Amino acid sequence: MRAVPPIWLVLVVLLVVVVWRDPSFAEPPSLMAFLKRSAPLMVVALGQLFVIVGGEFDLSVGALMTACVVIAARLGAGEPGRTWWVIAVLLLLGVLVGLVNGVVTTVLRVPSFITTLGSMLVLNGAVFLWTGGSPTGALAPNLRVFGRSGITGVPVFDQIPWSVLIVFAVSVATTILLHHSRFGHQVFAVGGGVQAAALSGVGVRRVRTATFVVSALCAVVAAILLAGYAGLSKEAGSGYEFQAITTVVLAGAVLGGGRGGTTATVGGALTLQLLFTLLNLFGFAKPLRDSVEGVLIIAAGAYTAYRSRRSG
Repeated sequence: MRAVPPIWLVLVVLLVVVVWRDPSFAEPPSLMAFLKRSAPLMVVALGQLFVIVGGEFDLSVGALMTACVVIAARLGAGEPGRTWWVIAVLLLLGVLVGLVNGVVTTVLRVPSFITTLGSMLVLNGAVFLWTGGSPTGALAPNLRVFGRSGITGVPVFDQIPWSVLIVFAVSVATTILLHHSRFGHQVFAVGGGVQAAALSGVGVRRVRTATFVVSALCAVVAAILLAGYAGLSKEAGSGYEFQAITTVVLAGAVLGGGRGGTTATVGGALTLQLLFTLLNLFGFAKPLRDSVEGVLIIAAGAYTAYRSRRSG
């Protein structure tokens, strides 16, 4: 039982309550729809995990997601032939944003909270100036397919969404990168203690900059899934930066760095989305949902800090 992250037990309890409130939620197609809806958060949270384990924050991911959705619509203009080079542009943008965040944080030594908050404001302002506050263009059908379509005719489930398969691929890739690679071990070492990591030969600046790049690339993938699921909006990624941090903290990561896991992060994302679903079923308004999210991150952060002190 110790091998099971506690967040998965919370997820099971919430699932039982949701099914009690709405029995149709337990039907396989409904569960697939829930996973499709949760996919963007799972992906962006997995990227945020790298930054937090490394001892930093990334508040720019939500704004980057919005920028990617708007850019995809503006450059793609609904033309299927443009989709792949538009995706390439979005990935390059992700690398650029990640590098800027990493370099400013590690070389100029600006706190990541300030750096990524600045990036968030710059991206939001740039999107507003470019669109005049009203996004134009259209998302190509073969771009939207990633977030809203899937493999049909599957027994029991009816459809396996592409977004679920993409989340699985990202989960496997990030698990290997964080838990089974030299880079991942270095991320944990840096988060556990910068001076000790540097003395052991770890390139702290390089590793932390790389975590911001991973976070930004995950945000781009999440934006593509979100574009397919929710469509074009000037606030497409709004709030995802805080949901991602809440997810990672719920999953047991320590905000100071050095602790966290990909499997638990996926469970944290599903738990948070399931909690939002439960609040909607009970008819609670969005402002209350935001308040609950704030309470969760404070409580989870306090618990992980307490657990860290107890373990020495």
